[in-house]
Amino acid sequence: MNDSQPSALPAGFLWSATKAGIKASGKPDLAIAVAPKGASAAASFTQNQMVAAPILVGRQHMTTTGGRVTAVLINSGNANCATGQHGLDACATSCEAFAALANCPAEEVFPSSTGIIGVPLPVEKITAALPTAFAALADTEQAADDFRRGIMTTDTRPKSARATITYNGKSASIYGVCKGAGMIGPQVGPPHATMLVYLFTDITATPAQLRTALAPAVEASFNSISIDGDTSTNDTVLLLASGASELTLDENTSELFQNALNLVTKNLAFQIVDDGEGVTHVVTLHITGAATVADAQAIAKTIATSPLCKTAWSSGDPNWGRLMAAAGRAGVAFDPAKVYIHIGDQPVFEAGTRSPKFDEASAHAVMLQREYTIHMELNAGQAETRFLTCDLTHEYVSINADYST
Repeated sequence: MNDSQPSALPAGFLWSATKAGIKASGKPDLAIAVAPKGASAAASFTQNQMVAAPILVGRQHMTTTGGRVTAVLINSGNANCATGQHGLDACATSCEAFAALANCPAEEVFPSSTGIIGVPLPVEKITAALPTAFAALADTEQAADDFRRGIMTTDTRPKSARATITYNGKSASIYGVCKGAGMIGPQVGPPHATMLVYLFTDITATPAQLRTALAPAVEASFNSISIDGDTSTNDTVLLLASGASELTLDENTSELFQNALNLVTKNLAFQIVDDGEGVTHVVTLHITGAATVADAQAIAKTIATSPLCKTAWSSGDPNWGRLMAAAGRAGVAFDPAKVYIHIGDQPVFEAGTRSPKFDEASAHAVMLQREYTIHMELNAGQAETRFLTCDLTHEYVSINADYST
């Protein structure tokens, strides 16, 4: 489930990236992908009420085409959010310029932006660079790598994952690419430093089938992570199917495809948290014994976004009191006297008080690991959830204190 495995890139797509001069660093900041024969599509967008221009335009394009995309246009270094009519016009202009090159309707261009909020998008730089990016389009490993690097902002490394499914001697591939390291507390849903995710597959599928597959994959991955709890104005997940393989998504292959898509999205979600700004510890919150899944998620999200919990994790402090305090304010009814908490394999809380088996030094040793799990058993039902989060460090504060300057 990673790029070290011999999984082929999906057929029917071309990728490239170039430098448009949007980033002050001079690094690549314009990434494009093209499906020469078009692709079926499904998308999830941020549920933040403050949305960027490309979200508004992307939603409209998906509605107009009924879920058909020929070209994907992504700029990094500028979010094109809170930029008024200029931002909408700039987005439309860039889509029209790309459509002319790709020989498709402007509505079949899917736009995305990531970067600083409130700065006018220099669309002239994008339109000037598009011919260079278009000329470099290819279906090679290098082109795919250029694409995933071109969408990065505060990421320290590119992120991608792959899977292949086979049925009756026919196969289809999935290639997922994402960026995100800060402003990560996604709430993405149908018609939902930013999280951008692009999933390419060569299976033959309708937009409706893709929407059906994408929703649970997003819920179990990107909607189950948090770095800082902040939901971006630009969060986007796009799933494209070129239909270039001999495999069709149907009752025989749907479970295989869903499982593969889930693996790719969970892999990408982990990479986002693992590369979080200033992250030194990746923590899985496993909440079990809840009355409902919604209750389990509410407790997990409250703990995951608690500054007190997150700062304790940064130093390996087994402060179980902070965990219980966060759970107790999550708006979920439960009996603290029935709760059990383990940090790794170390019991820390039970029956309403500190566990008699609590060994502070051993629990601290667990928390010094890069990755570990905190398990909270509520004994209130049968529902559970897993939620991926991280610590909060001085480096995170430094990065975000100076982000716009």
